[in-house]
Amino acid sequence: MKPLNFWYTSANALDWRARFLAPLGALYGAMTAYRVRQAPTYVSPRPVICIGNLNAGGTGKTPTTIALAQMLVSMGHSPHIVSRGYGGSLTGPHAVNATDNASEVGDEPLLLAAFAPTWVSKDRALGIEAACKAGASHILMDDGFQNPSVKKDMAIVVVDAGKGFGNGLCLPAGPLREPVNEGLKRADFVLSVGTEAQQAQFAANTPISVPHLKGFLEPLQTGLDFANMRCIAFAGIGHPEKFFNTLRDLGAQIIRAEGLADHQMLTPALMKRLSNDALLQDAQLVTTEKDAVRLPQSFRQHVVTVPVRLVLNKDTELLAALTALNA
Repeated sequence: MKPLNFWYTSANALDWRARFLAPLGALYGAMTAYRVRQAPTYVSPRPVICIGNLNAGGTGKTPTTIALAQMLVSMGHSPHIVSRGYGGSLTGPHAVNATDNASEVGDEPLLLAAFAPTWVSKDRALGIEAACKAGASHILMDDGFQNPSVKKDMAIVVVDAGKGFGNGLCLPAGPLREPVNEGLKRADFVLSVGTEAQQAQFAANTPISVPHLKGFLEPLQTGLDFANMRCIAFAGIGHPEKFFNTLRDLGAQIIRAEGLADHQMLTPALMKRLSNDALLQDAQLVTTEKDAVRLPQSFRQHVVTVPVRLVLNKDTELLAALTALNA
């Protein structure tokens, strides 16, 4: 479901649409609470680290999963990533490889597979089982915080510090998959992702009852100078405006910013239109790393990608917790 603007009004001044939909949100939250109370039916022989969220839409789970994979590799481990492969057609378990298509495995697994062996499986337990048989030392479960079927050894809830938990209501009245207080009871860490100003606002407005990690997304240095570059930017992520702001911070001159639906397929017709517009306006097409894996092959050399990486302000507590998983 595409994020709606009224989800992010203050909880103290709810939009009329949020008030109207609040009973449905309460029902949705109650149904989720009932589901997550179910006992897990699968226990992995390897530690399972769940990277999830309470919000619908983009919060930074993919950069967090990449960062955790890199941390575990630097500690001498062999993590595997397991994803449902949102938007992909394969049921799995399937080991993602470079020849796969986003329509088969989803865009996020294609991106994640560059950092650690990645599996797509609609049944998470089967995916974890396949990863363990293939030699995984740890399982990084991309999403699935509200799925009780697999026992989690660590759960990290990722939240956009700039948007927080919105108006505090559950879908469709607000952005939440479940009430914050209930969700955080199952979390080992909350990771808020954003600028210093956003972090300060989030901390002031949101009491956190579990260990709180803070981080920000930093564009990866590729040697390309974006200063004054004329761009037509497009992004099919949870909150496209975050990408457009990143480009502006890099000095790019955005001629047009085209926000697409999350995970939207980049069809040849769409890309042809964007390419023609870029040619007419003497502009460069620019997109996110996650969108780039969905590009038709014939357009990839014409689009500049801006990769970002998660930088943790302090990782001591997280490193200690990861170490303890192997004790």
